[in-house]
Amino acid sequence: MAQEKVLIVEDNENTRIGLAETVAQWGYRVETACDGQEGLEKATEWNPTIVLTDLAMPRMSGMKLLEHLAEPNFNTTVIVVTAQGSIESAVEAMRKGAYDYIEKPVDTGRLRTILQNASTLQGTRAELEAAKRQIRNSGSLVHLVGSSRKMLEIFHLIEMVAPSTASVLITGASGTGKEMVARTIHELSPRKNRPFVPINCAAIPETLIESEIFGHEKGAFTGALERRTGCFELAEGGTLLLDEIGEMPFGTQAKLLRVLEDRKLRRLGSKVETSVDVRVLAATNKQPEEAVAKGELRNDLYYRLNVFNIHMPTLREHKEDIPELVNALVSEMAAKHERKISAVSDAVLNQFQTYAWPGNVRELRNTIERAVIVCEGAVIETKHLPPGFGQIATRPAANDPDAVRLGVGTTVGEAEKLLILKTLEATSNNKTRAAEILGISLKTLHNKLKEYGSAGGESGRPQEE
Repeated sequence: MAQEKVLIVEDNENTRIGLAETVAQWGYRVETACDGQEGLEKATEWNPTIVLTDLAMPRMSGMKLLEHLAEPNFNTTVIVVTAQGSIESAVEAMRKGAYDYIEKPVDTGRLRTILQNASTLQGTRAELEAAKRQIRNSGSLVHLVGSSRKMLEIFHLIEMVAPSTASVLITGASGTGKEMVARTIHELSPRKNRPFVPINCAAIPETLIESEIFGHEKGAFTGALERRTGCFELAEGGTLLLDEIGEMPFGTQAKLLRVLEDRKLRRLGSKVETSVDVRVLAATNKQPEEAVAKGELRNDLYYRLNVFNIHMPTLREHKEDIPELVNALVSEMAAKHERKISAVSDAVLNQFQTYAWPGNVRELRNTIERAVIVCEGAVIETKHLPPGFGQIATRPAANDPDAVRLGVGTTVGEAEKLLILKTLEATSNNKTRAAEILGISLKTLHNKLKEYGSAGGESGRPQEE
């Protein structure tokens, strides 16, 4: 730590002196500047590892200083200090490359944690350079595979956002790999050696979700027989993924927003607030703007989570990546199941290239895993694919019994109902599979069926698997 150099840029003399003395006591080498202009000059001469800067300053603002320090000739981590309640400024700073932010009056305990985390970024940057070489050489990035233009754009966004603490909203249809993006961001961040905790908001009953996320004390409610640690505390120092954030109850969203802004939470039944150091990533298969318009997602929470947005394309939109994905998945599944399988036949690859993949990469993964298990040779053939594979086309033929036909005058609601019931029929009432094909969560599917007064069709008992 003695080698770490921290430049403090603050126009208020008392605050500047106080911060400098505190940071110096922690073993850092410290320099100060009274405004952004002097800060830029000292950063150029002194080459600090970390710059802690106020935003509102004369001559040159902290935001303008941040823009200069983001240029390639600087190798500096920037932490911004914002006025209390100025979350908009903090979000804007994160989008421009700030590592983290802290509000005034500065909590010295939190500042020390941020500085310690920021000190690990040099190693992370070296890993990012290695990741860039991996992309160039093999068309892959940690858990993600592909060399199409769409995937390379996603890799670039991940490289930019991974080293920071910025929240990321990952959007895309079910099965496109949103959790893999979140895991990749975590593993390319300074938090990689701390926990990665994913939680599916759609899979938890509304009565339990607050307890799952924030935890509870013994006796907080009927059945709370002991203290429970919530996901935030389980992810301490690491990353929390809130999957299907659009399914989170509105009241819980308000509590989540407060934790994101204050970095403190209160377990259910507790009178004490607990500080948390957790990076939050969120994912949804909904259009977030539509969810906000419908009142399903709080606008302020959406703004806070959407510092960066990464949209995952459907597999149909980047079919050129299928050969690379197939090779990677065959290797992965052969190792998992201890099988000596090296490839798929040209006939299988041709079927994969022409298939619509309604379940996206998840469906491809499941298809290959099944084929690896049943294959007795070294090459996967068409006979190893699931029965009836490929029958669901992107554009059904006129005589296709699975086609949904709509007449002029059909309302959107009626069309949606027809599509859902037809998909359930095609999957023999397998709701999980139907939800996957439709690109909606299982919870949303259940809610739609309740609206229709249907228990899932007339062709037998609904299946969840």
